[in-house]
Amino acid sequence: MKVYFPEKLDHFSNIKAILFDWDGVFHSGYKNHLGESLYSEADSMGLNMLRLGYYLKNGDIPYTGIITGEKNPTAHYLAEREHLNGLFYNVKDKKVILNFLKEQHNIEPNQVMFVFDDILDLSLAQQSGIRFMVNRDASKILKELVAHEGWTDFSTHLSGDEHAVRAICEFALDCMTIFKETINCRVEYGEVYQTYFKKRQEIHTQKMTVSDFQLVGG
Repeated sequence: MKVYFPEKLDHFSNIKAILFDWDGVFHSGYKNHLGESLYSEADSMGLNMLRLGYYLKNGDIPYTGIITGEKNPTAHYLAEREHLNGLFYNVKDKKVILNFLKEQHNIEPNQVMFVFDDILDLSLAQQSGIRFMVNRDASKILKELVAHEGWTDFSTHLSGDEHAVRAICEFALDCMTIFKETINCRVEYGEVYQTYFKKRQEIHTQKMTVSDFQLVGG
């Protein structure tokens, strides 16, 4: 993980929401004509550990959501299985999600951690508090532009089909100095983890799309 702005390491304590782009982040970017793609169980575990670590440190589970430009059935499945807070689909202007978080959950843009990989993500990345850009070797010039303009804080060496999400989750936990405690909590599978898991399972995934530049239930 290449760190462009080390001072951002202190900002993880300010984070209240974690957003992930889907295509090119959870997988290679390839999908069929039905919009179906794959995801990695290693990434899924990393996502769960990141939410657990945040819970151990802050006493609450962070708002967590997936964003996809289309109605991707695999993204819908994973969001529901992991009981994420939000699944945003058919979103072409992704910065509208920041307005939703502020109005509905009192979460400011600088309290958002965003994981992304491509051009359509930049309007959201420009305003988010902590930004991770997932690598793609074909986008060298784009990566250089994004880094030069200060639109990302961390850049992975791994691509979406190489478990980049898992690497980001572990890196974030390490920055929060909670990595070992988080792993031990899951291994022990004691009362603390089971309390967290129960709270996680009670989260209902809200599915939203965009109509007239407003997020609406899908």
